[in-house]
Amino acid sequence: MSIATLVERRRLVAAVLAMVLSLALSSVAVSRAVGGLPFDEQAARCDRALSMSHGRAALDTGAGSSVVVIGDSYAVGAGTSMTTSWPTRLPGRVHVHAFSGSGFSDHASPCGAVSYADRAAVAVADHPGALVVVQGGLNDHHQSDRDIERGFVRLMRELSGHPVLVVGPPPAPDRADEVPRVDGVLERTAVAFGAAYLSMADADIDYLDDGLHPTVKGHRQLARIVAREMRRLR
Repeated sequence: MSIATLVERRRLVAAVLAMVLSLALSSVAVSRAVGGLPFDEQAARCDRALSMSHGRAALDTGAGSSVVVIGDSYAVGAGTSMTTSWPTRLPGRVHVHAFSGSGFSDHASPCGAVSYADRAAVAVADHPGALVVVQGGLNDHHQSDRDIERGFVRLMRELSGHPVLVVGPPPAPDRADEVPRVDGVLERTAVAFGAAYLSMADADIDYLDDGLHPTVKGHRQLARIVAREMRRLR
């Protein structure tokens, strides 16, 4: 074997090894989803969130005028239960369409098309003209102002014909630094669309040790604040 042939073979082996290494690194990168979770773990979380969303949507509570709540894990009942979550304490016949981890912006959640705008049409389908309470914003903490605004605009188009009360993010310790920014974006966009806005940026709510979700007491506190605003609007 000539020296030239040997050198060429070594170059070929090096190129193949480089390609294999590149593919391996790519595989590691692809195996990670949003938040650094493996895809299978993230998929399991999304499946659980979907199951809980369906369960919550099947549980209407109260009596009187129809009210639709679109929200995140708070509305599902994180920190308490579906039957004692804050929407169950609101006045009226309350229907909840919530998905844990979702928000106003398209990519607040890694679970696909579950933003508020994506779910709005289904949420209000059987409740024409109902008051819609949209609660959230904490899951938009890592999204740009523009993305939050864009999602809000899509949401309001889906809710055309409904009175809307937007309930902004409370100062949960885990994401408190971003709350003023998100709160400001939501408030000015709500005002532009003529929707009522309830800022929760200074709300005194009790939180779990995770610094993100409300305790049972926190759910009661949140419900009182929202219910008071609903009565004021009416």
